[in-house]
Amino acid sequence: MLRALAVDDERPSLEELLYLLNADPRVAGAEGAGDATEALRRINRALESGPDGPEAIDVVFLDIQMPGLDGLDLARLLGGFARPPLIVFVTAHEDFAVQAFDLKAVDYVLKPVRKERLAEAVRRAAEQRAAAQRGTTAPRIPVHEPDPDHIPVELGGVTRFVPVDDITHVEAQGDYARLHTDRGSHLVRIPLSTLEERWRSRGFVRIHRRHLVALRHIGELRLGAGTVSVLVGAEELQVSRRHARELRDLLMRRTTS
Repeated sequence: MLRALAVDDERPSLEELLYLLNADPRVAGAEGAGDATEALRRINRALESGPDGPEAIDVVFLDIQMPGLDGLDLARLLGGFARPPLIVFVTAHEDFAVQAFDLKAVDYVLKPVRKERLAEAVRRAAEQRAAAQRGTTAPRIPVHEPDPDHIPVELGGVTRFVPVDDITHVEAQGDYARLHTDRGSHLVRIPLSTLEERWRSRGFVRIHRRHLVALRHIGELRLGAGTVSVLVGAEELQVSRRHARELRDLLMRRTTS
């Protein structure tokens, strides 16, 4: 059972979040704070109480854009504690996802919050807390695709299915990956190495430790003074030395087949 603290400066959003959290059977109780300063005071009481004390907080559901100390600042402060609570960001802005995951956030939930999406974040937090109590690593979150031709992404609280053939390249961002298409990009909770293995047969090739590229979307191979790069749409991506020969061979076979 999780003990939760929700932090949001907008009262209606805070009340809705508290209602959904308290309705989840995995949440023993959820309290609210209207800003980061109030949240810090409550978390300090939790730390003084100890992890099993009556004032303990297991997870903080945290808005990002707030007056004064924002959610990212608060998460950085908590990260310096010996036993900080878990963090789940709940925000209307997709732009901060990379920074949030760099801060070891359990999840990143977009507003307006859907009951099912919040329940998934609670599940992840409960699993991570249970794993920490056992002294083990939390189980890897399975990724389910409706079919091999599409990948689900979340945008504005709605799950959409992006055709794999529309993806020009993929950029590693920690344990996450940013999928690039001609119409924009999407952050997904899948390591680049997993996508490399899954999509190898679909013509994706690793060109750098940070980049996976669809061969069919490579417009140019550029050779410079000791450098190799490819043009994908309007973006030029560097090719590492260890991947340069394999990429040239694949492109040659593709043009001659």
